[in-house]
Amino acid sequence: MSQKKRIVITGMGLQTPLGDNQEDFFNNLIAGKSGIKKMESVDTSMIRCKIGGDLGDYDVKSKLDSLKDKMPEDAFKRARKIIKTAPFSTKLTMFAALDAYIDAGLFDYKFDKERIAAILGGHNFHDNYIVKNVRQFDEEPEYIDGLMGICVFDSDVIASISEVVETYGPMYIVGGTCASSGMALRSAINEIQYGDCDMAIVGGGLLDYSNVGYQALILVSAISYISFNDEPEKSSRPYDMKREGFVPSHGSCIFIIEDLEHAKKRGAKIYAEILAVECNNDANHLSNPSVEGQTRLINKVLKKADIKAEQIDYINAHATSTPLGDRIELQSIKNVFGEHAKNLKINATKSMIGHTGWTSHTLELAAAILQMHHSTLHPSINIEEIDPECEGLDICANKKVENYEVNYILKNSFGFGGLNCCSIVKKYTND
Repeated sequence: MSQKKRIVITGMGLQTPLGDNQEDFFNNLIAGKSGIKKMESVDTSMIRCKIGGDLGDYDVKSKLDSLKDKMPEDAFKRARKIIKTAPFSTKLTMFAALDAYIDAGLFDYKFDKERIAAILGGHNFHDNYIVKNVRQFDEEPEYIDGLMGICVFDSDVIASISEVVETYGPMYIVGGTCASSGMALRSAINEIQYGDCDMAIVGGGLLDYSNVGYQALILVSAISYISFNDEPEKSSRPYDMKREGFVPSHGSCIFIIEDLEHAKKRGAKIYAEILAVECNNDANHLSNPSVEGQTRLINKVLKKADIKAEQIDYINAHATSTPLGDRIELQSIKNVFGEHAKNLKINATKSMIGHTGWTSHTLELAAAILQMHHSTLHPSINIEEIDPECEGLDICANKKVENYEVNYILKNSFGFGGLNCCSIVKKYTND
């Protein structure tokens, strides 16, 4: 049997509460800036949570105009036509995908369009769009969105992206709650390893939260809704004793990944090498995280990556700011890494951007990769009274860490329903 292909990341595009480009996103993270504010694109008048990472006022026209000179004219016209009538989630996910495609230089590269996969992590992307149309239906059925019969389907998001860049390989969505984009990444790797693809467009779609969705999360005590409505920037606080739930946020992150030999042949820039992505589940449909399940999975991904626990330098934690979830993850890390745990650096990207749902795995992995390239780790902010469970661990509390060399990253994602996904990424060396 021939040796497995090595998989690398050659393009990254993102939409976040801290910026829609790599430079702004990284600089705001390092500065410890919060992207959480009063939620305006969701009607919170009847519910107790008033905050979030809101991109509802994003300047779609300016962003589209900025892409005009970076894309072939025919592709730009297709994008403009779709974005004109597309739901919010499709618009911003499209922008992340186009930025990744441009970043990877694929508009300037002639290749077999049947040998690139397009895989999107997530489900229920159009929550707010659907709720608004249902309310319109109750008022006057004839006035619901005329394209709802097409746009309502989750698959339309990735199909719209594929139409603009004209790809003809495998295309599908992968749903796994907060682990979705990690599971999509695993599927994309398999398309390259075992299918007939050289590359893949892969990541997570934007979850357009509705007030109904907010209320549902409030009823199961999943999100912050009690103490921080008047101080939104303090609401997402992993590892702090006053944490009371995650903060819903908009976001999307798309990667271009490809076979290393293919990337080298076309002279692509390489962000990082993906050593392994693994998944498991806890056989529990509720939002109850499991130390046993997480411990098994981290051990599994280390084995798949063929590295020792002691080689991991840095963990980008799931760290949602839920009272139980953060503690369970820290216990799992201690179980796996033992004495090495005190040598690790751990931080929580969600402390600044909130929980971007389905895209959180790839978006936070992008944050981790940018930190690796700059040898600087961002702080975990809003830690006033540290959880005793953090004893013996360096969680980058309230301060950045400079001149820290990162060679191996572990990225954790643990979703509702016991859906777990972990990735290990390595700094690329031309060996």
